[in-house]
Amino acid sequence: MISPNYDSISTVNELLRKIRIKESQLKIAQESDMVNVVTALQTQLLELEDQLSDSPDLELQALMSLLDD
Repeated sequence: MISPNYDSISTVNELLRKIRIKESQLKIAQESDMVNVVTALQTQLLELEDQLSDSPDLELQALMSLLDD
């Protein structure tokens, strides 16, 4: 029971870390007027945010695991 929840939390944490990195890179690119880089980073950021929204609801999973016990 603990392993699937841990894996989900780990995946979400990794996605959040990647999003923070992309946001930092985006800010630098915007400040440097790097238009093509900004566009690419915005696309990558949207993809990461989509992955995050597709991840399962951790609270619901935790509640369901309690019911299984």
